[in-house]
Amino acid sequence: MVSGVARFQYRVLEHMRHPDAFRAAGEPGTAPDLEALRGHHYCLLVTFRRSGEPIPSPVLFGLAGGRLYLRTERGVGKVKRVRNDPHVRVGPCNPRGRTLGPLTEARARVLPPSEEGPAHAALKANYTPGQRLLEGAIDRLPVGLLYLEVVPEGRETA
Repeated sequence: MVSGVARFQYRVLEHMRHPDAFRAAGEPGTAPDLEALRGHHYCLLVTFRRSGEPIPSPVLFGLAGGRLYLRTERGVGKVKRVRNDPHVRVGPCNPRGRTLGPLTEARARVLPPSEEGPAHAALKANYTPGQRLLEGAIDRLPVGLLYLEVVPEGRETA
């Protein structure tokens, strides 16, 4: 279940989303891997509604072992969409979603709790000092968070 604070935050962020995020979300990814994300702190995660409509979300992420990791609340739309259709696109962006490089076609999955440790470590390694403070505070809140793992298409078994 998504908290009232989170719902409000998502509504505010939706209105602040850069128009480029929606344009980029509708175009096929051209990057073969996640290398374009190196040195960035936000990525544009594009998930798809059942209708096929792409939905862009700028999110904090971490990289490890050729995989991208992010965390979010359990009941948000992007999690529901990933569970329905694991196909996603990811690429570097700013906090508002303006793309800063090419997107990659990929597959996402919700990690079981037993696999969250490396995902959390990858995220922490990519935080700025300010993000460490904010995300550290979130770690102590009683909110239901989960982790997503994103792997470029064709490398799911790598």
